[in-house]
Amino acid sequence: MPDPKDSRYTETGFPTLQWEEDELPTRPMPLHERPLQARIDRELGTVAEHHMRIALAIEKFWGHRDCVEYMKNLILSGYKEGEKRMGFKAEVLQALINLTQMHEIER
Repeated sequence: MPDPKDSRYTETGFPTLQWEEDELPTRPMPLHERPLQARIDRELGTVAEHHMRIALAIEKFWGHRDCVEYMKNLILSGYKEGEKRMGFKAEVLQALINLTQMHEIER
């Protein structure tokens, strides 16, 4: 049992919590402050949720100049389902746009 006269302990017997203000996160880290690879992984995850084959193709071509052209073509043309051209959901389209921008930054 801790000594009740010890100033580090409260009347309940637990030590007081002490920390430096600078050590506490005050807000979640905004997306633009996250490391580049974390942002890339997040956007690829969004694409993979809905279109795994497209996400795998982007991963395979990442770092090559053809990757940006592939993503731009997807953004402008959509994807093919059977014989029909289909558009992307808004979150997938935004992820593709973000990936295109991040790829151009990385090169």
